[in-house]
Amino acid sequence: MEKIGLVLFAAFILGLILLDLGMVVSLVIPGDERKQMIVWKASAYTLLGVTGSLILNIVQSLIQMDPVLINPFIKLGSTATIYFAFLLYYKRKYGG
Repeated sequence: MEKIGLVLFAAFILGLILLDLGMVVSLVIPGDERKQMIVWKASAYTLLGVTGSLILNIVQSLIQMDPVLINPFIKLGSTATIYFAFLLYYKRKYGG
């Protein structure tokens, strides 16, 4: 049972790494105007979501009166997940 958990955890970590790489690739590769608009909208809402979570972390740190440590891998993985969720939404909305 423990080996299954380790395999699932490794698959989850590998999935996050692939999402991170895919996010960077989709931001770097230029496309036509429609694709650029989809990427811009997904990027804008991802920035909004990440900024909101950072603000919540600051408020939590002020309330608890001790610093809240943010794991950069978790933050990067959640950023990539949010980005691809919005990217899929806007691709579906505008065709793609």
